[in-house]
Amino acid sequence: MTAYRESHPMHRVMRRTAATRPMAKVFGIIQQPLDEFVLELSHGKTTASSWLAGVDIVMLTTTGARSGEPRTVPLLALRDNGNLIAIASNFGRPHHPSWYHNLRANPQATVQLDGEDRQVVARELVGLARDRGFELGETVFPGFTHYARWTDRRIPVLRLEPAG
Repeated sequence: MTAYRESHPMHRVMRRTAATRPMAKVFGIIQQPLDEFVLELSHGKTTASSWLAGVDIVMLTTTGARSGEPRTVPLLALRDNGNLIAIASNFGRPHHPSWYHNLRANPQATVQLDGEDRQVVARELVGLARDRGFELGETVFPGFTHYARWTDRRIPVLRLEPAG
């Protein structure tokens, strides 16, 4: 399983840079619009984050917990034995990201990965499974280690399994 690519030094630099407090704040603001823009330009083949950092970014579409409307966000996805692991770090902010609340209310979702839409069901991991998922995230993106230190909350880890 390859969750990220080491083919270019820029990938390592971008992952390390994104793991700093100032850049986490910046990326928290610019990541979604920038990823959506590049995704549209590439006809669904890549995002800015994926291209710059060499990581798998999916476009996750959930159902809004309160609105019932579709909500789409870019999300670092970790490939894990046919599933995807999603870490609700929210850049180390004190609250969970909205997509986490949406998946708790309605675990059915869609991910766009490798240019194709896939139906998934989200399951929150607990105990050793949660710890293993978080450790997988840390091997791919060092920012998760920092984000966990910056917040008082326990960062949730979810498995996105193929629906059906």
